[in-house]
Amino acid sequence: MSDEEARIRILLVDDHAVVREGLRELLGFEGDLEVVGEAADAPEALEQARRLRPDIVVLDVEIPGGEAPDTVEAIRAACPDTHILILSMYDGPQLLSRLLSVGISGYLLKSVNRRELVAAIRSIHLAPDRLVLSVSRHSVPRLPGSEADTELSPRELEILDLVAQALSNGQVASRLNITEATVKRHLRNVFGKLGAVSRIDAVNKAAARSLIAPPTRHHAG
Repeated sequence: MSDEEARIRILLVDDHAVVREGLRELLGFEGDLEVVGEAADAPEALEQARRLRPDIVVLDVEIPGGEAPDTVEAIRAACPDTHILILSMYDGPQLLSRLLSVGISGYLLKSVNRRELVAAIRSIHLAPDRLVLSVSRHSVPRLPGSEADTELSPRELEILDLVAQALSNGQVASRLNITEATVKRHLRNVFGKLGAVSRIDAVNKAAARSLIAPPTRHHAG
């Protein structure tokens, strides 16, 4: 087998060009890894996966053009031999559970270092039946999910209701007399509990469950 045939072929999917460039540069230091393509949204990811047939797709959970579980399902259906490694800022148990149910091979927080990312890619390629996770401790025991796990707190509902009114994080913080960092922390928890990947997604999911009133005007993402 030639060196080229032995390389692990990777498709990078992230809507931020600078992130893709950084990942390409990091992975370029490894002789057995080769970035064969990039995509910035879900439709492009599916098109590139079909065309390139990569070994691994490194997929940002928040790419535009579709929800991550749907994108994973589409890629897996089109390219059964391709494995998907999720990169995410969030590690809520419900989102993780949804992604596991559609066949991801790994889920890493974006706080991982280069060594951990490379090790995960190699592990998935060499042992496809192995699941690679790098998440906070609280996420794993609650993977099956329960009503208690996914119930939003009064403060989370209060923040989500203001988000549904098209208030920015800063405006929500000012209204509730808390810091913007606290608002972001609560929203991360909300995303995890609802399995949401964006503010709009969280608002829509909460409204569908009658947890908050449906948004009455345009909401910025």
